[in-house]
Amino acid sequence: MAYELFYWPGIQGRGEFIRLAFEDAGVAYDDVARGPQGVKAVAGILRGEGFEGTAPFAPPVLRHASLVIAQVANILHYVAPKIGLAPTDEAGQHRALQLQLTVADLVSEAHDTHHPVGTALYYEDQKPEARRRAVGFVSQRLVKFVGYFEGAIERNGASGWLVGEAASYVDLSLFQVVEGLRYAFPRAMAAVEPKAPRVVALHDRVAERAGIAAYLASPRRIAFNEKGIFRRYPELDLAPGEE
Repeated sequence: MAYELFYWPGIQGRGEFIRLAFEDAGVAYDDVARGPQGVKAVAGILRGEGFEGTAPFAPPVLRHASLVIAQVANILHYVAPKIGLAPTDEAGQHRALQLQLTVADLVSEAHDTHHPVGTALYYEDQKPEARRRAVGFVSQRLVKFVGYFEGAIERNGASGWLVGEAASYVDLSLFQVVEGLRYAFPRAMAAVEPKAPRVVALHDRVAERAGIAAYLASPRRIAFNEKGIFRRYPELDLAPGEE
């Protein structure tokens, strides 16, 4: 049965972490919302239409045969072993999931730099608060997160990956985070990256993988924009320590 991904069209968003896994593995999938009546299909699955069990709270959602599951880390934990992008041992699978959940924390904090008060408000309605949130993010949280992943790669040994001896889904997710942070906070990343050479090297190795390289060069890869998680606002593009 084909994999069906339900996520909003026009943005990379959280759905991109799932797309990267499928594209790297060369696995066929249907990006449902980019087809005819796609947005209606996303809305329908969020209402629980066409399947039994708990309805998802929000996309991304994966449907595979009779299984319908949501949440990025949960989807990747399910699908990655089936497509060759997960450690084969139980301990390694839990380490990968732990790291993916940490990626999710970082993604949420990056999102909240431009929506610190609430998602129901436009960015323009919370610009002073966003500036204050961005100052703390680039000076403290970004440095801490990137340093954590740098240490995780180092502790994993000579492979240069986050878990085990081969690339896994969490390496693809870290690649996406670096891409997004470079787009949203180029000044901050220019200061942080020299202190995280292993993270940069992992990003570059992922970009060179055949499936990823082909995807990045294709029209399937949606460009970053100011509707997604990672947004570039000049007034928030700060260097660490800048007020």
